[in-house]
Amino acid sequence: MLKKVSDLFSGVRMTLVSGIFLLLSLILMLTGNSLPADPALVTVILSGYPLLYLALTRLFRQRWISSALLISMAMLASLVIGELFAAGEVAFIMAIGAILEDMTVARAKKGLSQLISLVPTTGRRLISTDGGVEEEIIPAPAIRTGDPIRVLPGEVIPVDGRIVSGSTSVDQSILTGESIPADKGVGDEVFCGTINCFGSIDLSATSVGEDASLQKMIRLVQEAEKKKAPMQRIADQWSVWLVPIALMIAAGAFLLNWALGLGVTAALNRGVTVLVVFCPCALALAPPTSIMAAIGQAAKHGVIIKSGEALEAMGKVDTIAFDKTGTLTYGKLTVCDVLSFSDDLQGMDLLSLAAGAERKSEHPLGMAITSHARAQGISLPETEEFRMEAGKGIAAKISGRLLLCGSESYLSEHGIAVGKAERPVLERLQSQGKALVLVGSGEKCLGVIGLSDILRQSARDMVARLTGMNTKTLLLSGDNQKAAEYFAEEAGISAVFAGLLPQDKVKQIEKLQQAGNRICMIGDGVNDAPALKTADVGVAMGSRGSDIAVEAADISLIGDDISKIPYLKQLSRSTLRTIKGNIAASMGINAVAVSLSVLGLLTPVTGALVHNAGSVLVVLNAALLYDRRFDRE
Repeated sequence: MLKKVSDLFSGVRMTLVSGIFLLLSLILMLTGNSLPADPALVTVILSGYPLLYLALTRLFRQRWISSALLISMAMLASLVIGELFAAGEVAFIMAIGAILEDMTVARAKKGLSQLISLVPTTGRRLISTDGGVEEEIIPAPAIRTGDPIRVLPGEVIPVDGRIVSGSTSVDQSILTGESIPADKGVGDEVFCGTINCFGSIDLSATSVGEDASLQKMIRLVQEAEKKKAPMQRIADQWSVWLVPIALMIAAGAFLLNWALGLGVTAALNRGVTVLVVFCPCALALAPPTSIMAAIGQAAKHGVIIKSGEALEAMGKVDTIAFDKTGTLTYGKLTVCDVLSFSDDLQGMDLLSLAAGAERKSEHPLGMAITSHARAQGISLPETEEFRMEAGKGIAAKISGRLLLCGSESYLSEHGIAVGKAERPVLERLQSQGKALVLVGSGEKCLGVIGLSDILRQSARDMVARLTGMNTKTLLLSGDNQKAAEYFAEEAGISAVFAGLLPQDKVKQIEKLQQAGNRICMIGDGVNDAPALKTADVGVAMGSRGSDIAVEAADISLIGDDISKIPYLKQLSRSTLRTIKGNIAASMGINAVAVSLSVLGLLTPVTGALVHNAGSVLVVLNAALLYDRRFDRE
């Protein structure tokens, strides 16, 4: 990366020096003075040699007729007839265009290395001895299928496996993106790279090495990176037919003027002038200058666009896929329902009891309940005893009364059943995608506390604006179906795909792409990185999002403000329109200049100046993008 930055600045310095010599040549030409050698010769050497090398490399090694070939021909033809300024001018303009484009596509490539750093390096393998069972720390790659593995609280699970002993809660956010740890018990699957939050568990390894879930996700990112080849410049895309047309017109101008009685030198001058004015310098400048202005415009509004390809692709996107947790929502659990099932217990009393019981808990649900009660100014009673069963719930004694807080199955294990009257309440809360903590004592369920993530305030308006721009929206979530459907309905999104692992999100995006859709993926977690890479455009939440997601994405929202998505879409479309308008204008100027060249009204030098004026107009028009108020449109 440092070498690329160094090369870029080296190219800028060389181009700056060549520009100074070209300006000196112009001053001498306009004042009628001269030097033993035309300063433009330095410009031809500094800016023309790299251009000629690029053209020949693409022609003979890559079998590719590029715009660099046409410009090199114009430069060499100008040199043959002694017009050094004209030769230097076309080489200098192309050098500027190349630098502008390099500046827009320069970006860091450290996301994959960060993802690889998450791979566990060691694991605890159990070995049987005469004295019982002992643990040995071994390198994770040395673990084999079927090996018994122990994972202590706080440790990263080294392989995919199935629990054979113990229960716990596992932080699977690296794979699913969901902030709530998943409760796991005997027979449940656990995955490489996830974190064991509470209880100690023993598992049997099922997928190891390259077959483990985290390694598969790394491969997905690597494969998506390879598939995403940079877009060619528009000038290069058109050069296949521009080159022969330019040669035909130049040759035709030479032959026509020669046939009409002009001398060979005069006819050759007119043919060379056609080549000079036909050069697609303005065409080559149109995309990078417009993109640079748009990138600067976006940066002012808290949107970082990493490359010109991303901006161009965003303008063509017709479908936007959202992750749920941390993207459409804030990614933070909040108490939203406190419902008492007991006539002699008010909601605030239930919250006080539950928060007091949970005050020593390290589980995110318990901590959220305690924080909410404190924020409400509720005093928390002291607990006389506290016991936690990982992946199930907690038991605490308050004022001699034993309280149980946890899942329905946990209360059921202790002889507390939910009544028929309360069942519809629980089903309603579950249909809204909420996490439930039941509170029980003795043989009675006292009530339930519902916790949920919160939809971002701007989400619904943002989706409505995208719909108004004829852009489809859908939700790709690792959460359960009910939760995903609830939040999608709240945001106004009709298409929902839930319960997706990273590879499932990639498959869904590829399926949509195969159907002819251009996809933008918006996410924030490590688990979104493969999907961000696979999509035509990846947008990451810059503040809350993981470093890996931000690096995998093409665009970052600095303030996590998803209301900027319609603005980004509008900016991208306008940039494409500006690029196309600049191309049309430059081609129109070239057409007029070619006609004047055939008639002899332009010489190679004056043709180069007209050609340069067209390039300046393209740059000025592109600059208007920078100050346009898209956020008010």
